[in-house]
Amino acid sequence: MGKRILVQRRGRGSSVFRASTHKRIAPAKYPNLSRDIVNTIFKGQILELVHDPGRGAPLAHIELETGERYYTIAPEGVHEGQIIEFGGKASISIGNTLPVGLIPEGTTICNIELMPGDGGKIARSSGAYATVISHTPEGTMIALPSGKTRYVNDLCLATIGVVSASGRVEKPFVKAGAKFHWMRAKGHKYPRVRGRAMIAAVHPFGSGRRGARKVTTVSRNAPPGRKVGLIAAKRTGRKKKK
Repeated sequence: MGKRILVQRRGRGSSVFRASTHKRIAPAKYPNLSRDIVNTIFKGQILELVHDPGRGAPLAHIELETGERYYTIAPEGVHEGQIIEFGGKASISIGNTLPVGLIPEGTTICNIELMPGDGGKIARSSGAYATVISHTPEGTMIALPSGKTRYVNDLCLATIGVVSASGRVEKPFVKAGAKFHWMRAKGHKYPRVRGRAMIAAVHPFGSGRRGARKVTTVSRNAPPGRKVGLIAAKRTGRKKKK
């Protein structure tokens, strides 16, 4: 009998397979200040820009005039000591946060809420942004980073600008050690050996015979030693263009 496969070993939940979440700074979300966010404005200051392990973009530590502090995704162009505005009466400047219903069409925005008060869900990775397309009775239509469009509630908050660290993916890792530490911060196992490169005793896809390819789709109810590949896949392969 071979050793337990990677999927089975991950299920134990040992420190090798856990992300070091205790090193992370704080959740990046908007404060829940007022229900009437449209007719209010709060001024604040960026105290510092900090790196959050496991996150591609830096965080901005902001203190509002009310005394409340929070961390949020830092857009490109902001700096420590900058005065920002939060609320419906804020100006359309990089770093300010407003409801999307009050942002002009064609404006580039990031860290957008899906539902009012959820703290921000869309366009949060480094270099990501969305664009306000139009304001309709159904809500505000925005173009997502993927190119798709969707409606969001006019009261959902968003930050003006593009998420900083846009050139992060262009820098090569150069060394395997750098890639290891990056994956470790995210809780990902690295390096990861292909199942087909293994022998049949240690992986369902393993085989010493050339061309002995096995079906990669597997049932949702498969046992841990078999549940590898495309789990409960509705379809495989490339999607045909209509």
